[in-house]
Amino acid sequence: MSLDERLDQIVSRHRELSDLMSRGDMTDSDDFVCMSKEFAELDPLVACIGELRAAQNEAGDLAGLIADPDGDGEMKSLAQAEFQELTQHIPEIEKNLQIMLLPRDAADHKNAILEVRAGTGGDEAALFAADLLRMYRRYADKHGWKFEIMGLADTGIGGVKDASVEIRGRGVFARLKYESGVHRVQRVPETESGGRIHTSAATVAVLPEAEEVDVQLEDKDLRVDTYRAQGAGGQHVNTTDSAVRITHLPTGIVVQQQDEKSQHKNRAKALKILRARIYDAEREAQANARAEDRKNQVGSGDRSERIRTYNFPQGRISDHRINLTLHKLEKVLEGEALDEIVDALTSEDQARKLAEVL
Repeated sequence: MSLDERLDQIVSRHRELSDLMSRGDMTDSDDFVCMSKEFAELDPLVACIGELRAAQNEAGDLAGLIADPDGDGEMKSLAQAEFQELTQHIPEIEKNLQIMLLPRDAADHKNAILEVRAGTGGDEAALFAADLLRMYRRYADKHGWKFEIMGLADTGIGGVKDASVEIRGRGVFARLKYESGVHRVQRVPETESGGRIHTSAATVAVLPEAEEVDVQLEDKDLRVDTYRAQGAGGQHVNTTDSAVRITHLPTGIVVQQQDEKSQHKNRAKALKILRARIYDAEREAQANARAEDRKNQVGSGDRSERIRTYNFPQGRISDHRINLTLHKLEKVLEGEALDEIVDALTSEDQARKLAEVL
């Protein structure tokens, strides 16, 4: 199928949906919601197709005017200037259209479970993990997303051993999925009297939040253990077995929750995280099956990959996947300039995918 035939097919489907949805007997049907969603997804694509075809038609008219031997000289001059502008603009529209036609990640529209864990570096790694958690909270606030701590183990001195967060909003996973991997920090710890630069790390995992329809959990596949929640230093923080540990027997994935005083709430949170981890593992297995060499991917896969360095003495942040360096460390940590990195990663990923299909 040629590109023009594919575009015709899209426009035809958009028109068909519009006609179906305008029928009075469809508004109460179960199919109406699905059609509305498909129509909304096709809307910007059809608008871009219309813009491209209008520009192509106009360019054709102008070319005819320029080629007319009996045409007015002044009109030809104006037409030539307009034609030149259009010939520069049309490739931009075509590129936007090609990007819109790229296969979409089915999870892009989902909410996300974000996990941050301190890595090598002791207390300094835990303090850095806390910095990352604050960065994502501020970034979520900037985008109007809801940010809810699901589980948090702190060090008692402002550091974070590990944390699980649910982030809800429009396009959350699409924006955050490139954050998965090892984040490295280089700075002088406040406790370091000699002023030596230390290197430590924290690991970030961003998982698409899975619905029950995405991952169905059967009781026979789960082992649920309950125990008393413990605080820093191992002391019991309550006197009931409210903490929950759920093991998914087929995969061996284990999730623990103890932040809530209610065993029921801890179980619900643990199941939500478990679904996300199973769903993520299935997605990664499918991606591995499709692409033998994942090193060419910009995306969100290998948790052990060192993706970014935060250098405090130089005030710079470097993303190693796309060789991007910004001297905006504080603004990134405030959540203000993180979009610059995310946009660059998204563009790189789109360019790679375009190169594969063209």
